[in-house]
Amino acid sequence: MGNVYLLDCTLRDGGYVNEWRFGEDTIKGFGKKIAMTGIEYYEVGFLKGDSYDPDVAKFPTVESFKNVIEPKAPGLIYVGMLDMSAPVALESIPPYDGSSIDMIRVIFKKNKADEAYIYCKKILELGYKLSVNFVGTDSYSDSEFIDGILRFNELMPDAMAIVDTFGLIKKKQFLRLVYIADNNMAPGITLCYHGHNNLQQAFGNAEALVELNLKRDICIDACVFGMGRGAGNLNLELFAEYMNENYDTEYRIEPMLQIMDEYLNEIYRGKFWGYSLPLYLSASYHCHPNYAIYLEEKNSLTVKSFSELLNSIPDDDKAAFSKDKAEKYYREYQENYIDDKAASDALSARFTGRNILLLAPGKSLNEYEDKIRELSSSDDTVTIAVNFCGGFITPDFVFSSNMRRYAKMIGKTSAASITTSNMKEASGDYVINFASYSSSKPEIIDNSALMLLKFLASTGVRHVYIAGMDGISTLKSNDYYDDNLDYDFSSQAETRNKLISEEISEISKRMELEFITPTEYTIA
Repeated sequence: MGNVYLLDCTLRDGGYVNEWRFGEDTIKGFGKKIAMTGIEYYEVGFLKGDSYDPDVAKFPTVESFKNVIEPKAPGLIYVGMLDMSAPVALESIPPYDGSSIDMIRVIFKKNKADEAYIYCKKILELGYKLSVNFVGTDSYSDSEFIDGILRFNELMPDAMAIVDTFGLIKKKQFLRLVYIADNNMAPGITLCYHGHNNLQQAFGNAEALVELNLKRDICIDACVFGMGRGAGNLNLELFAEYMNENYDTEYRIEPMLQIMDEYLNEIYRGKFWGYSLPLYLSASYHCHPNYAIYLEEKNSLTVKSFSELLNSIPDDDKAAFSKDKAEKYYREYQENYIDDKAASDALSARFTGRNILLLAPGKSLNEYEDKIRELSSSDDTVTIAVNFCGGFITPDFVFSSNMRRYAKMIGKTSAASITTSNMKEASGDYVINFASYSSSKPEIIDNSALMLLKFLASTGVRHVYIAGMDGISTLKSNDYYDDNLDYDFSSQAETRNKLISEEISEISKRMELEFITPTEYTIA
């Protein structure tokens, strides 16, 4: 059996969670703790960018790594990662002299293989250790993977890596890739595995690889605390403990736990990573996990609609995420056009000559209960609750453009329902066309209160009283009347409050809006 090595990539791959902004003291302290663990490889960060920030684990030059790794620990191999989607200039990499990183790992997609080969050849000529990492290895056909291995065999790199970019490779498929790699890689090249955890396969796959007892050396990537984008990565502390218990290694777990406690816990509380339903779905539909992360922030999709939307993304776009693409497919999914003239006419007749009280689920409702009850009890008032059942008021209507919110109201109110056409699972009494009232601004495309106000204006309503439309607090706190409705938008508070205020200002040119409870929104 060959040797089994562990590589920590927390600062590099875990950095996707916080945009690599760990802080200089943390980056330096992290490296010192890792050196105490006894693991063999330490990936300090990305070799990318054009300017150096000591608080960020991205390094524009090989020289800039020195600031956080000196003095180097004996026996620990220091690693930087170079991404062929944005490589630094080859001429900027100096010959290896042992004072900075020892190894460069080159990651590349299939369409960048030719450029990667040139870079890899030069890196070896400069004297660095080299790892060739096949991004999205499961996207290669068997013949493509074999051809890639044979091509890079010519360079005799130190390592080649199977990379489960989307965290969806299960054991059977993983072992097939391992057998292909092991049987085609030149002797002496280490086989590496980099796994993500969207389907919780990372530990099982790594365990299976070790237990094959291959003749060649293998190397397992892992992150302390499993830190990583979305569902995260293989936990270094767990796999090191597995190695200690089963293969008589002597990795020290305590420094890893100290890293968790001293450096990562605070990040985790503010930037959660770990298993989640959206990330499971993204892996199931072979989508980049950033689609799941982006769409989950909308807080509007049920499991069924989430699945339908991800499945509708063309295969060519599933692997390459961008916010523009995600927003495009979200909008297309939501814009389920219907002819809503009959519903609009019927509601217009109900509203004509009446005052409208819009009840949003802000926590201010509790403080202004008497005032709201008095207004709602008038025979001249039509009360419409937005995304909740009305609390202490029995409304005439409930309105929703959010299926997750609507699902919580089903069977709990006798009020007539007004829903938007994007909610394909709903069966509202009145259904209006989503695209007619949605915002053009992606951040608030389906804000239910705004959509209702636009709809009311379209029916000829001239005056609306508004209660509970409080706006979003910049502090992470409950902004809602009912804890069950809470959703944390604090990180987006300033942007969302500004955009919603702008839309309210435009709506106020068409009808009079009177806030009867305090609000963060400003009307120009």
